[in-house]
Amino acid sequence: MKHTFPPASSFRSIWRNPIHFVAFGFGSGIIPVAPGTFGTLAAIPLYILMMHLPLVWYIVLTLVFIIASIIICDIASRDLGLHDHPGMVLDEIVGYLLTMVGAPLGVFWIFVGFVLFRIFDIWKPWPIRWIDRKVTGGLGIVLDDLLAAVYSLIILQLLAMALVYYD
Repeated sequence: MKHTFPPASSFRSIWRNPIHFVAFGFGSGIIPVAPGTFGTLAAIPLYILMMHLPLVWYIVLTLVFIIASIIICDIASRDLGLHDHPGMVLDEIVGYLLTMVGAPLGVFWIFVGFVLFRIFDIWKPWPIRWIDRKVTGGLGIVLDDLLAAVYSLIILQLLAMALVYYD
């Protein structure tokens, strides 16, 4: 589904409306080229702040962020009159956080999680593409990224186990 960015004047709300600011990944989503990639990059500092939490707290905090992102994306998409505006990248942020659940620590794993998540978020294998097209509202905006994150999480964990096993 091809999205077009609205005129630059409509981006003023991003800086004035806290809901829009968060939905647009704290401003990272206004970049007109590959906003999802920049949104995922914006998730890395948040992940770094969270990565040393006990696993249960990391998961709880990530679930809180996921629920909040569904609500925030729903409000912002209604305000903008456009379902899943390409600049709304909060879904990429929570998708990356889900990808990194239980990930080994280190720059290498941050990079691997980033690459895996971007691959699945762009590729959208079944049922991600179907959900992206059929599920609306905030849940639809976030759900396809969460499924991409689940695929990424599984491969990241398998890769981590393989590297530990063969190490």
